[in-house]
Amino acid sequence: MRVSLLFVDDCPHQQLADDRLAEALRRVGKPDQYVEHRIIATDEEAQAARFRGSPTILIDGEDPFEGEGTGPFGLSCRVYRSGTGPAGSPTVDELVAVLQERA
Repeated sequence: MRVSLLFVDDCPHQQLADDRLAEALRRVGKPDQYVEHRIIATDEEAQAARFRGSPTILIDGEDPFEGEGTGPFGLSCRVYRSGTGPAGSPTVDELVAVLQERA
């Protein structure tokens, strides 16, 4: 499994997403899973990476949270829908569910 965390420099939610991703990987029994951290700096990089805002998590090159309500590709902050309202990162439980589907 390939796991990537894409973000813009100085993203206020990058660390939260990274921490939640690490916890989710631990919960699914993959605490040593390598996570690629990649800064997206240009609109061209955003288009090529299918980057829908910062932070974006990719599993095997796919955005598991892409869907209704996601914005266009580009340099922007990303807002995730959660049970408690808009959030800067998927919850640990949401990440666990996605990782279990791929494992």
